[in-house]
Amino acid sequence: MNKLKRLSSEDLDTISEFTASAAENFIFKKVSRKEVLDFNVDVKMDYEEELNVEVEVHIVFDDLSDAGDEIAGEAVDHALNELGKFLDDNYRT
Repeated sequence: MNKLKRLSSEDLDTISEFTASAAENFIFKKVSRKEVLDFNVDVKMDYEEELNVEVEVHIVFDDLSDAGDEIAGEAVDHALNELGKFLDDNYRT
């Protein structure tokens, strides 16, 4: 695997937004927006010599929703997988 190019603060913003969007899109392909009462995606990054990304998804579903809490973990996995592809396509040398 090739190394990441040197990332600017703008690159890090783009990467963070992409990751959060990937998680959000995954969730709302699985669950109607009407079933979600509260939703938040936190993307934390540490970038010195390498990029470390942590994603947390918090969802509160309507009582009538059949969706389970496992969708948050699935969204994190999906977002990190998509992030790997995004980095390969845009930021690897």
